[in-house]
Amino acid sequence: MTVSLYTAAYECLMAQEANRKAELGAAVAAAWARGALAPTAAAPPRPIAVPGRPVRPPLVEPRELVARRPGTLQGRAAMLHAIAHIEFNAINLAWDAVYRFRGLPAAFYDDWIRVAGEETLHFTLLGERLAELGFQYGDFPAHNGLWEMARSTAHDALVRMALVPRLLEARGLDVTPGMTERLRASGEGRGAEILELILHDEIRHVAAGSRWFRYLCAQRDLEPEATFRELLAGHTKDVLKGPFNLSARRQAGFAEAELDWLLEQARQRG
Repeated sequence: MTVSLYTAAYECLMAQEANRKAELGAAVAAAWARGALAPTAAAPPRPIAVPGRPVRPPLVEPRELVARRPGTLQGRAAMLHAIAHIEFNAINLAWDAVYRFRGLPAAFYDDWIRVAGEETLHFTLLGERLAELGFQYGDFPAHNGLWEMARSTAHDALVRMALVPRLLEARGLDVTPGMTERLRASGEGRGAEILELILHDEIRHVAAGSRWFRYLCAQRDLEPEATFRELLAGHTKDVLKGPFNLSARRQAGFAEAELDWLLEQARQRG
């Protein structure tokens, strides 16, 4: 009997404990690969105010977060914890894309199921490193900005692809090399290695967002670069801060005209 992929993705999304989410995700990926799941109509996607997540960490406003200075053990752990929190949210974002956006080609679901698995690996590696340092996920407060963006883009796959992979995750391409060097300079070599892996994988994740953003623009006869600029209008505070990782952004599907526009906007805002 073939089961709905959407129902299976919802289970992954709503699983609270990280280990359970990872187990379910691996099972769904395997079932999808062997054809035991199909993107067949289930109940319409529901709004999700809070996805599956552990009770800890507590969610606070960004200004209440612990300082992440890699010169101290606690600072290094806080930095790794912040990245782990991003990766945990990214797992949920990937499963939400599979669950929420219906009627797309099978390759769309291939991409986001793969992304969910890679984000799970990132989270697991960071959790293991935190444990080696004497900490665990949940020991530091975190913020909910990524899921807030998921909620605000839940109505439209095109908007989601523009503002999650191509805005928020692309910003990660810009800042990860600097974080990697700060960790390495502080003696946190293992953490730096994990961030290098994350950067390698995130280029492909943003590329998937670019690919499906352009696909959806073509479906609607929209010009991708102009549409992207319009969608950024209300979300430009962080994306317009340099420096930009131009090489990674090119690999992730950004056109030269888009990069030129970003650089010019950053210069204008000085």
